[in-house]
Amino acid sequence: MRFPARPCAALPLIALLACLAAPAAHAFKQAPMLDKAVQDKVLEPVDKRLPEKPELIAPVAKTGSYGGTLRTAMRANADHNSITRIISGQGLVRWRMDFNGVLPNVAESWSISPDGSEYTFKLRRGMRWSDGSPFTADDVLFAMNDLVYNKQFFASSPDQYVVKDQPAILSKLDDSTVRFKFAGPNLGFLDQLATPLGQHPVMYPKAYCSQFHPKYNPKVEELVAREKAKSWAVLMRIKCGDIETPTRWGNPEKPTLDAWVIKEPYTGSATRVTLERNPYFWQVDPAGQQLPYLDRVQFQIISEVETIVLATINGQLDYQHRHIFGIQNRPVLSENAAKGGYRVMALPGTGANSVGLWLNHSTKNAKLRPFLRNKDVRVALSIATDRKEINDIVYLGQGMPWQIGPLKQSKWFNEKLGTQNLSYELKRANEQLDRAGLAKRDGDGFRVYPDGGRVSLNAIVSTAQTNQMETLELIRKQWAKAGVELTILSSERSLFYDRATNNEYDISVDIIPGGMDITMNPRAVVAVHPQESRMSLPWARWFLSNGKQGEEPPASMKTRMQLYEQWQSAATPAQAEALFKQILEIAADEFEIIGVIRSPSDTAIRSNRLQNVYEQMLISWTYPNPAPALPQQWFLSK
Repeated sequence: MRFPARPCAALPLIALLACLAAPAAHAFKQAPMLDKAVQDKVLEPVDKRLPEKPELIAPVAKTGSYGGTLRTAMRANADHNSITRIISGQGLVRWRMDFNGVLPNVAESWSISPDGSEYTFKLRRGMRWSDGSPFTADDVLFAMNDLVYNKQFFASSPDQYVVKDQPAILSKLDDSTVRFKFAGPNLGFLDQLATPLGQHPVMYPKAYCSQFHPKYNPKVEELVAREKAKSWAVLMRIKCGDIETPTRWGNPEKPTLDAWVIKEPYTGSATRVTLERNPYFWQVDPAGQQLPYLDRVQFQIISEVETIVLATINGQLDYQHRHIFGIQNRPVLSENAAKGGYRVMALPGTGANSVGLWLNHSTKNAKLRPFLRNKDVRVALSIATDRKEINDIVYLGQGMPWQIGPLKQSKWFNEKLGTQNLSYELKRANEQLDRAGLAKRDGDGFRVYPDGGRVSLNAIVSTAQTNQMETLELIRKQWAKAGVELTILSSERSLFYDRATNNEYDISVDIIPGGMDITMNPRAVVAVHPQESRMSLPWARWFLSNGKQGEEPPASMKTRMQLYEQWQSAATPAQAEALFKQILEIAADEFEIIGVIRSPSDTAIRSNRLQNVYEQMLISWTYPNPAPALPQQWFLSK
């Protein structure tokens, strides 16, 4: 399989003509803010800074103009992914804007062996890091062989880079060609490379980061001691970062391939984070203008969500989605749009459900456990949930009752997995709970176990998720009508995750992913994620340790785990599709997790001056909006 060097074929006709008419080298233009540096010979001319074949980006609407600062906001407490979502989408490949397949990016083309086990990437010859040093195959080999596959850096290499428990063998065919050879088929590799978690191959400039590696610097321990780090691996993450660490945005000295580079870093005491244009960025528009159009991106660090909403209303932000996305903010944002000089956007999500009730089949409550493992009880809890009331009150009537399955527009749509047991049937719920052996009640009307003691379920939820909190309070009242006591354990994010990791919950309330990207987010249908498959984290640990840790799951889950492993190494897309559909069918039959409401589109705003914003962009971590929609071609009208 051979792919084009530029994504021209994916564009509409007008943009296609512009894409094919790539500018000659002498026609390249740069931002005015770089003119003086070129005149003073601090920088080379723009045509010398671009690769031999810069990627041509046809703007969403119009050719932009240079200048200006994009203003946005983030929170102070470990909110580094706010930066990741806007700045960084520069993997070897990237998503199409519509999330329907991948396009060339840092790699201008690639080929795949017939069995899907070898991927050969052609990099952009002459491409450079933001400090002007060459980006070559050596950087990719350093990132993978010396870091990703180094057990001192990663105790366990990320799954996307491993097949049959073996790392890929990387080969440098020439300075601009690199090959990944896996131990078997890895049909999902390109999709994984388009996600944030697939950016490792292009994150670590060898010339800079090798100084923190013992293989290349025999005196690295002196640096470790000077920086008071625990090890070279810790120092490497401080200086060169990792995908989801604040330090990724904390070192202005580290070169990058991103459109903007850190000037004011993200640190514990920072009140803002500022990034300025990368003079060596490798994309251009049809007029030959080097991207990005915007000179800077500035994140104001604001602790409280309410203050971010207020800053939005006052016209202090040019783009904001994170922290204002809840449906409850839409009325006030819409009312103040004219005053604030912005437009309210509705961005559709890729998740399956915004309020998932992850019933813990391995709860530490020994008396409750057999009842949560009883499908009749799970169904009873689902039909004792009045989703219409929840939708009307919490989601202003804009949500949709749904379970955990992929959405109708997905190729993986499974009707039973998405729509079963959604109706509110209190009488039938009571009857099923009676038949399950919970017919007795105490003086307050709550059910008791056959050998005594009230049936009470605790649910953990993060206070940051206000919609989930409000939904859970309504469910508490609804389930009481069926004689089931629900205790809500709300907490800030870190304690919520601690409780989940330590298996201290009967129900974990969280989103259910996989509405549009179920194969990349299968944790609700097969227990394979060590932190997020919360129908039973002990089952996930059993799977990931090959039975050495955790708890052996029931036969149905073991079957899905086997199918999942077969799917990962399927020889053809047709085989892979058939295997994954079996996983979905079994998950539908088991009904392990209860879905409540699929939320309406997320609320976001953009300044009336901000142009080329793709307003159909999806909301997801897999599609880390807005990065795949190319903020480097956003610009501010005069």
